[in-house]
Amino acid sequence: MIIQRRLGNTELKVSVIGLGTWQFGGEWGKDFTQEEVDAILRRAEELGINLLDTAECYGDHLSEALIGSALRGRREHWIIATKFGHRFHGFMQRSEPRTPADVQRQLDDSLRALRTDYIDIYQYHSVRNDEFDDPGVREILQRAKKAGKIRHIGASISPPDNIYQTDGATAANVQVIQVVYNRLQREAEEKVLPSCRKQDLGVLARVPLASGLLSGKYRPGAAFGANDFRSTQDSARMEQRLAEVERIAREEVPPEVPMAQWALAWCLRHPAISAVIPGCKSVEQVESNARAALLIKA
Repeated sequence: MIIQRRLGNTELKVSVIGLGTWQFGGEWGKDFTQEEVDAILRRAEELGINLLDTAECYGDHLSEALIGSALRGRREHWIIATKFGHRFHGFMQRSEPRTPADVQRQLDDSLRALRTDYIDIYQYHSVRNDEFDDPGVREILQRAKKAGKIRHIGASISPPDNIYQTDGATAANVQVIQVVYNRLQREAEEKVLPSCRKQDLGVLARVPLASGLLSGKYRPGAAFGANDFRSTQDSARMEQRLAEVERIAREEVPPEVPMAQWALAWCLRHPAISAVIPGCKSVEQVESNARAALLIKA
């Protein structure tokens, strides 16, 4: 059974290994069937994973809908985090509906797609600072919280050093911060993570495997398919990062330890991190991610 950690000042206890689900929206080089999603979530639950993170724009609520169908009859075993602030219009195409009316509509659509009456953590999705401060949106969120439609408010911040929204979390009734954090991207360490600790905020580390680069599967010169979002990244920057991954594998990863498991445990060694939310494409990857919990302490 995977160990759990307290999610900041919420009453939630989350498995230190969660499940990210951007891939279910079809932008990771693969389209998923309902049967595949069912199998992934079933195995994750068997392994003790109780946290999953999704979003309104992983497909047009597609990831949410696949999850909702997979969790029928099992909702109470899961802590579901989803987001608002974007709308999917096709591969890597988004608009940003963020007025109070937009947020209310997105919340209703997410609840419908997830086939649930409540969302455990409802998160701002990489919004600008002025949008984070919008009093109308805050009112909508508080009203939904009082109605029991959401349990806690979170913020998936961007960029990873966005200290404005992090420092302003408590005043905005935000209890959970989601931030990009991995061995290649450590910007959050300087100010964001200390601020989270000071406010006793839960922290979800997203992209903990650096979009798969820290999985150990890719070498310099690796090519990604046209329907894989990584193919849209700057090629020179990608080569630089892959070269750094090779160095890390050679100099930092212990012998006989799979790089992906080491990378997840590396994130979780930071005292501010509550859980990591790696994506996965198969049952085997869920099982590998879960084994990373054996490398850390509670």
